[in-house]
Amino acid sequence: MGSSTFGFDGGAIRVGRLGFGAMHLPTEPAADRSRSLAVARRAVELGVTLVDTAHLYGGGANEELLAEALYPYPDDLLVTTKVGVARTGPGGEWRLDGRPEILRDQVDQALRRLRVDRVELLQLHRIDPETPLAEQLGTLRELQAEGKVGRLGLSEVTVDELAQAREIVDVVSVQNRYNLLDREHEPVLAACEAAGIGFLPWRPVAAGTAGERAEIAAVAAETGGTPTQVALAWLLAHSPVVLPIPGTARIDHLEENLAAANLHLTPSQLDRLSTLGAPSSPTDG
Repeated sequence: MGSSTFGFDGGAIRVGRLGFGAMHLPTEPAADRSRSLAVARRAVELGVTLVDTAHLYGGGANEELLAEALYPYPDDLLVTTKVGVARTGPGGEWRLDGRPEILRDQVDQALRRLRVDRVELLQLHRIDPETPLAEQLGTLRELQAEGKVGRLGLSEVTVDELAQAREIVDVVSVQNRYNLLDREHEPVLAACEAAGIGFLPWRPVAAGTAGERAEIAAVAAETGGTPTQVALAWLLAHSPVVLPIPGTARIDHLEENLAAANLHLTPSQLDRLSTLGAPSSPTDG
């Protein structure tokens, strides 16, 4: 399935090929929070070296949860967060907001909540169409220069948006929705692979139609794995820059997900699976 690690920033940071998405971890009430802490700690015990969170996840509550669970962080652990979505809508609802003052405030909040001096990988959660891209990324570049941010990534971007962003900043990661059955962003993945940019699929496992599930189930039966493990193993084999970040609030599901790194798919199985969600056109969506 390719290398067991992937290097960010020209290999300066190396992380395991399977990360953990913390979005689904409840932060309250107490019993749920206790289970969330246990899941986060178990992920690191099992060798996860990249954990993904965001300001959007509970308005920073998810960041605080991870700090409670994992601080002081192991030397090889990369906790990445995302900014650019804020409760600044007319009624206080969440909306895309990439204004410089919002991005700066959310980074400062992340530093405090995560208990760090620098966010080693910060991703723009979404591009705000109402704020010039140069302002959004220029602010993040300034935060880099100030030492508050190490490396920069993007989320839910097109090929063109990625190209525009790379004219402004050095992009080391892209986090788009992508899985075996939902490959709208295949061109973005190809662009990342060509540039050596990490591609972190969110929602890396998704159910499909009955026929598609049957094919996945057949491969699972052949390999002795589960359908979820097959879907994750396909992602790992599909491109060397893919770093899935499956999320769960259950330790048994966490262990199932991470065991996918050891599931070997044959070229024939990979080909059969690849036909399930192949894009119907070359557009990048």
